[in-house]
Amino acid sequence: MKVSTKGRYALRMMLEFALHPGECTKISQVAKRQQISVKYLEQIVTILCRAGYVKSVRGAQGGYLLSRDPSQYTVGQILRLTEGSLAPVARLEEEENPCSRSGRCATLKVWEKLNDAINDVVDHVTLADLVEEQKSMPDIPLM
Repeated sequence: MKVSTKGRYALRMMLEFALHPGECTKISQVAKRQQISVKYLEQIVTILCRAGYVKSVRGAQGGYLLSRDPSQYTVGQILRLTEGSLAPVARLEEEENPCSRSGRCATLKVWEKLNDAINDVVDHVTLADLVEEQKSMPDIPLM
């Protein structure tokens, strides 16, 4: 499993919104601070808005903000929204394993353990956790 730029940038954008609670953040501000294309962020924020993760505020002082408290979003929710399945192999993407070899495939246990480990990490880290982590890091000015 490889997380695409869409998933990574969605997570960084959500973190930007979480770092500025109660205030509207413009996409251009996120783009500048994160050094990401405005056009790409606009595509991603549309996905986040449709899912109800963020809300848009119109007007001169408008922008985007989280719909809920940062503690109510997990990294897993955000990545699954933008990436789809986080399963390391296709045969684990469905509830019932369609592989005819699943009952006699020793490697399947490895993929299941890896899948469980991935889900355990991303489902137990919240945006609030990332905010605390970010606040503990030194501020590095943009060039």
